[in-house]
Amino acid sequence: MEEQRVRGHGPVRWWRYGPPWWDRPDDAEPRAARLPWRSTVLFTGVVMVGSNFAAHDQPHRVPLDGYARVLLLAASVLLLWRHRHPVFVAFGTAGVTLVYLGAGYPYGPVFLTVAVSCCTAVADGHRRAAWTAVGLLWAGHVLIALWLYRLLPPPGDAGGTIGQEIVIATWVLAIGALSELARVRREQWVRERADRAQAARRRADEERLRIARELHDVLAHSISVINVQAGMGLALLDRDPEQARAALTTIKAASKEALGEVRQVLDTLRAPGAAPRAPAPGLDRLPELVEQAAGAGLTVAVEGTAPKLAPGADLAAFRIVQEALTNVVRHSGSRHARVRLDGDAATLRLRVDDDGPATGADAGGSGNGLAGMRERAAALGGTIEAGPRPDGGFRVLAVLPLRTAAEEDDR
Repeated sequence: MEEQRVRGHGPVRWWRYGPPWWDRPDDAEPRAARLPWRSTVLFTGVVMVGSNFAAHDQPHRVPLDGYARVLLLAASVLLLWRHRHPVFVAFGTAGVTLVYLGAGYPYGPVFLTVAVSCCTAVADGHRRAAWTAVGLLWAGHVLIALWLYRLLPPPGDAGGTIGQEIVIATWVLAIGALSELARVRREQWVRERADRAQAARRRADEERLRIARELHDVLAHSISVINVQAGMGLALLDRDPEQARAALTTIKAASKEALGEVRQVLDTLRAPGAAPRAPAPGLDRLPELVEQAAGAGLTVAVEGTAPKLAPGADLAAFRIVQEALTNVVRHSGSRHARVRLDGDAATLRLRVDDDGPATGADAGGSGNGLAGMRERAAALGGTIEAGPRPDGGFRVLAVLPLRTAAEEDDR
């Protein structure tokens, strides 16, 4: 309702959008589609009123009459189309101004229309046309002031001098320089805005990939455990109800943990920049991962101890181990896996092995999980090697730096 009231025919709408009989384009349309009527009204007032004051100080020139005011009004009204047709308006204002001066009328703010139209043309990229229009106006003025003044009004005009024309040329160059400065600043602003938009899109893409990776790792592992336990529970439901009950208990625990981690990921979407409600998982939760794998029928042996890691590296290491064990559960016939942790002062080596054999054509994973592991490692400056072992089975080897390049620079 407020939007409709403001866009009615009251004074607010007049000031914002122009008179009601003018069609105002939608806000989504480009600037060139809009008529700059407010600034044009301001320029017209300055030209008309200023010319009257200037005429009082130039009694030797032809007094302002109706024809002079028509020329002043025509030069000013042309500014309405300076964004739509900048070249035409630049030459039009220059031509009208030259006719005005040739008729012997007083000097004054009529030059403002030429300056505004040429500045707009230069800012819109029509530099040659703007400089040509200004040059023709100056050349015409030189011709009138130095040679044709005897044939044109007012009678008895003494004409101009070379020095006066040089001063006028200096002003023309100054206006042109300001126009070029405005053009350069506008192009720089456009580039900066495009760079900011591109950076924002890149950040959004990176965040989307990060969230997709997190959701894939959480859901793939938990659903794999749930799938194995559900199959076991169905097979044992009639002949061994206690084992079926244990399988259902594991399903409940896995689904609860998955929901908690998914909720943690989604919380970052609801409140960007807010601190998570629970700490991100790391290698300190490796025993829980081993226990979940055991619930899916996979025995995991862990060797070695991981050094203290930064939160980002700790999360990446945990997710890599989680995804590797998930692939063993889903794609390997082996019910045994080995996780080995080796660390030194610079790197952490994670190795996950199983003895196979593969149970399907997509052994080792369908591709998304391995791609996610590689992205996590690459984000930290590390590497991932994944593939069949020469003696059978499958191996995932991750090498992660303990410090990122940014942390090294800070040191």
